[in-house]
Amino acid sequence: MNTGRHVRFFRNGRNQALRIPREFELDAEEAIIRREDDRLVIEPIRKNGLLATLSTLHTLDEDFPDIDKGMPSLDDIEL
Repeated sequence: MNTGRHVRFFRNGRNQALRIPREFELDAEEAIIRREDDRLVIEPIRKNGLLATLSTLHTLDEDFPDIDKGMPSLDDIEL
């Protein structure tokens, strides 16, 4: 883990801001910021991959309909 580094706050319009030193850059385009007592915690928002997204979905309890019902078998089809 990186050690602390002294930074100064400045004003950007009506917002208080600070420059994040290169060694503390986050690999993300967006972040969540929250206050914990007298600390600010910044957490990057990472985009989940497909498998991570699918793992959050609930399983289906219902059975899928038999869509092949009434269709000829593949062995019976002549090309």
